[in-house]
Amino acid sequence: MKIPLLILFLLLGSCLVYGQKETVIEKGVVSYVSSQNVYVKYTSTENINKGDTLFYKRGENMVPSLLVKDKSSTSCVCISLQIEKFKVGDEFFSKSIVEKKEEKSKDKKDKKPVTGPVSPNIPIPLVVPPSQEDKEDPDVKQVIKGRISAASYSNFYGSDQAHRMRYAFTFQGNHINKSRFSVDNYITFRHTIGEWNAVKDNFYDALKVYSLSVKYDLDKTSSISLGRRINPRIGSMGAIDGLQVEKGLGRFFVGAIGGSRPDYADYGINFQLLQAGLYVGHSTKNRNVETTMAFVEQHNQSRIDRRFAYFQHSNALMKNLSLFSSFEIDMYKKVNDTISYAPSLTNLLLSLRYKVSKKISLSAGYDNRKNIIYYESYKSYIEQLIDNETRQGLRLGANYHIFKLVTLGFNASWRFQKSNINLSKNLNSYLNFSRIPWLNASVSLSANILQTNYLDSKIFGAQVSKDLIPGKLSSQAYFRMVDYTYKNYENKIRQEIAGADISWNITRKLALHLYYEGTFDKQNKTYHRINTKLIQRF
Repeated sequence: MKIPLLILFLLLGSCLVYGQKETVIEKGVVSYVSSQNVYVKYTSTENINKGDTLFYKRGENMVPSLLVKDKSSTSCVCISLQIEKFKVGDEFFSKSIVEKKEEKSKDKKDKKPVTGPVSPNIPIPLVVPPSQEDKEDPDVKQVIKGRISAASYSNFYGSDQAHRMRYAFTFQGNHINKSRFSVDNYITFRHTIGEWNAVKDNFYDALKVYSLSVKYDLDKTSSISLGRRINPRIGSMGAIDGLQVEKGLGRFFVGAIGGSRPDYADYGINFQLLQAGLYVGHSTKNRNVETTMAFVEQHNQSRIDRRFAYFQHSNALMKNLSLFSSFEIDMYKKVNDTISYAPSLTNLLLSLRYKVSKKISLSAGYDNRKNIIYYESYKSYIEQLIDNETRQGLRLGANYHIFKLVTLGFNASWRFQKSNINLSKNLNSYLNFSRIPWLNASVSLSANILQTNYLDSKIFGAQVSKDLIPGKLSSQAYFRMVDYTYKNYENKIRQEIAGADISWNITRKLALHLYYEGTFDKQNKTYHRINTKLIQRF
């Protein structure tokens, strides 16, 4: 694969660009969760733009988890980037690059405790009197969060029906008993009612361990972990089963991994897929510039499967312009018993965001990463189709705040190849009203046009979200009109899709979610989906 030299110079040269800027971290709390969106409430969303990423704090790491679709002055409407289902009360953090302001000296009498932006690598301290601050070390403060959930997913199509059950357990214990030990796990178990033999035949296809690790902090900047864990420094490698060590050296850090990769088929443990690697990196004080370089060798049984270098870089190139980039360079290839060490560029990702003004923001990106394997997915056919056909390729986006509560935007993607085998074009536009006064609700209108080598589709939709009882009962309803034209067939498929969900916070830690979706077509074929979920937090 070839790319312009300008891109490589941009990636490597941007490492040297340092502006007088700082990364502001702001905390928000989930106020409502629907089947498709997560609503996060902030004190102010002035520094947050459509298309920004919100982060979830796992131990000492900030994991990218939500993508902002729309926002009001105090709330963000987001879609999830994780398999994990988030809940009301979860905390998410935004990272905004702003001009660094000079601090003005004041008398000590005028100083007040700071409760605003904090560094993403430092736990958020409570504002306490000086006498207590001297006694408690925030780095060893015990923080324990957990959640148990039970969910059902029922599908009805004529006389055919299927009922799936899913149970999940999430636990995060940071500095247990004020020690240097922390644990993190996310485990699910799912099965289809009446098909228990499938569980017996392959237990690991039903049981999914997405994370299960123990970490020990050697000091404030160094740690060692054992188990299954995703390393945010080299996040695109996915989960690593084994040992991970990291040592901080001022603004530099070094680390090592050793262990195996999860099995491709069922995500279980597979000691035939061994891997080991080293990584080094640099991060500025405010983390507005961070670079990681890793070297990894992976085996399949006793043979070398892959040997590659991994590069990841994020940077504020100039005011209101930010860059994220990552790519891999394979340095080993064996074809027909012929071994080659010629470098080959793979898994390239470039993303640029530019905030023109408070009302206008632009984005551009190029994604040539490999396809994602979903071990669990509860998306509809339409959602899966658009995801599969638009993830790779060139992306352009724009967002315009027409008025305070009205936002217009579009996203376009183009996947191209020399052979044109997997060509696809997609255009998505939306008009969001954050609050309709007489309804006291938010409304979103959308249109999506997709063209591929085998399919043309048009999707038009409307969605209404409303708090029935603030903080207790919330709801959402939507309607879509879908038109499919398969190029290999003469018949067109037209569908109407209607759905609604309701969320009830029974207590502060107990919540119930109900969801229904019906798909209707011109041939009088009806497809129903009914989902329920009960969540207990502790």
